[in-house]
Amino acid sequence: MSLDELLDAARTRLAERPREALGRLALPRRVLGIGRAPRIVPVGEAWHLGALLLADDAVLATGTILRAREEARRGYTAQSQRERAELAAAAFRGGFAEGQTVHVDWTVIDTDAVARGAASGPLSLVDGIPHVRWSPVAASRPLAAYLDDQLSL
Repeated sequence: MSLDELLDAARTRLAERPREALGRLALPRRVLGIGRAPRIVPVGEAWHLGALLLADDAVLATGTILRAREEARRGYTAQSQRERAELAAAAFRGGFAEGQTVHVDWTVIDTDAVARGAASGPLSLVDGIPHVRWSPVAASRPLAAYLDDQLSL
């Protein structure tokens, strides 16, 4: 089965399942020299399938996943916790509901390049069969089996 056929079959199987929000970081202009807080704004929806995000017209590589929440002063022991909290607050400021899952820092996968034999994001062709790599250090596995596993969850 070709890459496009696999993805179209997955979309058909997912049609009734809920999607998750896609967002992009928006840095607002300064007004009268005063900077405003960044926001994460909605740009679409996709089904989350592990390392992949499947939208109606695109396949994306998963980036950062967070839950929107209202900004609150908290004490953090790690800088990474503070940064994640700031992103969650930016999503809330951008209009996402409290607790809503938001995907940011995702990248578009070039399915045409993959079909020609090049790798794009976690997708590649191995001996003419579409494969996916769960993480940069993981071995690739056939996309058909991967999608079956993800869709059975």
